[in-house]
Amino acid sequence: MLATIIHGEKDIRLEEVPNPVLSSGGDAIVKVVAACVCGSDLWPYRGITPTDSPKRIGHEFVGIVESVGPDVSTVKPGDFVIAPFYDCDMTCANCLNGVSTSCLHGGWWGSDDRLGGFADGAQGERVRVPHADGSLVATPGQPEAELVPSLLTLADVMGTGHHAAVSAGVTAGSTVVVVGDGAVGLCGVLAAKRLGATRIVAMSRHADRQALALEFGATDIVEERGAEGIARIKELFDGIGPDCVLECVGTTESMDQALRSVRPGGMVGYVGVPNGGAELPIGFMFSNNVGANGGVAPVRNYIEELLPEVLSGAINPGRVFDLELPLAEVAEAYAAMDERRAIKVLLRP
Repeated sequence: MLATIIHGEKDIRLEEVPNPVLSSGGDAIVKVVAACVCGSDLWPYRGITPTDSPKRIGHEFVGIVESVGPDVSTVKPGDFVIAPFYDCDMTCANCLNGVSTSCLHGGWWGSDDRLGGFADGAQGERVRVPHADGSLVATPGQPEAELVPSLLTLADVMGTGHHAAVSAGVTAGSTVVVVGDGAVGLCGVLAAKRLGATRIVAMSRHADRQALALEFGATDIVEERGAEGIARIKELFDGIGPDCVLECVGTTESMDQALRSVRPGGMVGYVGVPNGGAELPIGFMFSNNVGANGGVAPVRNYIEELLPEVLSGAINPGRVFDLELPLAEVAEAYAAMDERRAIKVLLRP
């Protein structure tokens, strides 16, 4: 079968790899229907996270179950399934406490799993899922083709944007600022609107992303950054700031922007992967009673909540995919994301 391999900086290749096989009793083989490139995939692509040796890459996919181990009970061959961006069992204490990203027995796509096997990368034709009963969520029947992009967002970006909003305490009547206009930030706008926020400011300097943010529920757009951006945000909220800020980038600058924009007593929900991110300015936070809550999003815990609204069309997060390519053009998919020619790229094997 074909799968995406990263060899090093700007070096993405589609290569032949062995077909995955069932091995643990509780696993499943899923034929990928759609996968995608994530902003966090760009860290190794850009060389910021080193690649010591060639390896599988990709962590978001939906597909059709081809086969299951004898101990699997919740999914069966032929089911259309959503997989979170990690493997988890949904039975350990951390999973049951809502933090399935810290599953005691799970692992990450594209790396050694905690049972000693190899976890396949998602940007390929098939994926072995070590904990099928925990990780996979089957849709009721086969979804319409136009729903596939939105279902794919439940593997990561929609759940991650939702986690930012939940972590920041967004509720009915909240005022919200979203730092970051990538797929996660845009989904954060959608999540804040869904949770009842009455004013949502999207910080964006790109016309296409601004338009989508407004479609998703943003009421205002702010293009300024740094001190000017903070001043502009304060100006919009009576010189004080919003109740909540969603930090969806993960850099020193974006976290500083978020913390200094929120009102005293407000909360920052952070989900940006912190490659080179700042340490928290505890003195400033202490003086202003500003909180920060978030981290790697436990999206598996949110799928059942969000899935009905995707299926009904109440939310359409799949709009973040503005470029679709065949898996054979995965190198171009990475280049388009890296060069900001696309918000998010969907791949079809």
